[in-house]
Amino acid sequence: MNDGLSSRRCAWVGDNELLASYHDLEWGRPVHEGRALWEGLMLEGFQAGLSWLTVLKRREGFRRAFAGFDPVRVAAFDDHDVARLMADPGIIRARRKIEATIGNARAVLRMHERGEDFATFAWSLTPDGPVHNLTGQVMAQSPLSQAMSAALRARGFRFVGPVIVQAWMQAMGMIVDHDPGCLHYQGAGAPDCAADRNSRARG
Repeated sequence: MNDGLSSRRCAWVGDNELLASYHDLEWGRPVHEGRALWEGLMLEGFQAGLSWLTVLKRREGFRRAFAGFDPVRVAAFDDHDVARLMADPGIIRARRKIEATIGNARAVLRMHERGEDFATFAWSLTPDGPVHNLTGQVMAQSPLSQAMSAALRARGFRFVGPVIVQAWMQAMGMIVDHDPGCLHYQGAGAPDCAADRNSRARG
């Protein structure tokens, strides 16, 4: 891909067009809707040990297989659903991750039963809005992701270690962590980039 912006994006994008579109239009933009936040966390869990591109290519397959990542519906999955998912070529067929996703849906429902909203909880460690990482280094984990990981585990979540949670918080915009040389660093350029991509798509 040579769109003139490749050298000005985060290094993890490389020259992949799908990653570039995800980076420019989604990654790092604040998400406040509970279902979308939970979906993002589950997909990051499936990424463990793999590349994000592997997950991103299968995202629509995951959404079909997991009932649009509706926690209420996923929490009702049983052994037959696990067998169905293990046979689904449209997702990553890892039994422990599949079972963890079902368990994590039940964890969300337990939170709701206690009156705890998942979106409110997700943003509770960043009450003043997204936290900008201005260190000049992209960290695999941080004190913030370690605290969030511990809070999730205390609520019964699995596959939510601090590295997975760091990637989730970056993707959902809780931690703004673009490379210093990226055109989105500190938020600069994001609206113009999105508008440019949209105009070229219409053209």
